[in-house]
Amino acid sequence: MFTIPDNFAQFMIKQFGEEGRVWLDQLPERLASYEERWSIKIGEPVQNLSFNYVAPAVGVDGRKVMLKTGLTDEFPIQPEALRHFDGYGAVKMLAYDEANEVMLMELLAPGTSLRVVENDEAVITAATEVMRKLWRSLPEQHYPFPTIIDWGKSFAELRQQYNGGTGPIPAVDFDRAEKLYEELSASMGEQVLLHGDLHHDNILLDEYEGWRAVDPKGVIGERVYETGAILRNFWPDILSNPDPRALTRRRIDQMSEELGFDRERIYNWAFAQAVLSVVWSVEDRGQLEYEGLYFVNLLNSIR
Repeated sequence: MFTIPDNFAQFMIKQFGEEGRVWLDQLPERLASYEERWSIKIGEPVQNLSFNYVAPAVGVDGRKVMLKTGLTDEFPIQPEALRHFDGYGAVKMLAYDEANEVMLMELLAPGTSLRVVENDEAVITAATEVMRKLWRSLPEQHYPFPTIIDWGKSFAELRQQYNGGTGPIPAVDFDRAEKLYEELSASMGEQVLLHGDLHHDNILLDEYEGWRAVDPKGVIGERVYETGAILRNFWPDILSNPDPRALTRRRIDQMSEELGFDRERIYNWAFAQAVLSVVWSVEDRGQLEYEGLYFVNLLNSIR
């Protein structure tokens, strides 16, 4: 018997309609089949499920693992990204069934989020160390991951949605970010597979190998692009800081020093991505993400 939380079921039906209802009906049978197929015993799902059903499991040899399945566009990109990273700087994928979008991974223990570390300089150092482990050249033949240029097409799509305008997003910020994104994309250095969403809660502590990344988006681009996510997360932490401008400047300076990137390029990518994040919130929810716009304004104040 498997636990399917009511709030998770309601969320999936709200998001995916009849497709979500059918998927939920089939989920217990699917989980049972993978218990047998992979010789595991699936436990209670993790708290705060959203788009995916995620639960710890134990193998017949006593090894602790994590199962993940869902209906999102994370499949098959995320498994292919984990296959490429192969455990270097990221959780290791142990098995994957593309047909049913079910994945088995290592269970990171204690699994503490980087967010709990109080020393922010130590946080940034941990993040840059994970980045360096992740960034490996792609083989000549590789999975067709999206590129950061693909992601940037959302600027044009929003303009089309608003008949050439920028909707609820201030035009001065949108125009600047759109131009920066285009210029930076046209002048990229060597491109590698990036995590794509490397913020505090996607970096977890492993007792054997230290900090490791989870939940990669899997996007191809230049390395410096990766620095944007951790700069703009998390809003409550940034807002509660007595001097968020100084915090952001120091983070940029520290990553520039530790990774050898041009400080201005880190800043410009951060601004372009911050506005792109707001664009996505408008696309997904039809409303402005005011916290995201706050960070855009913060970056404007430290130009």
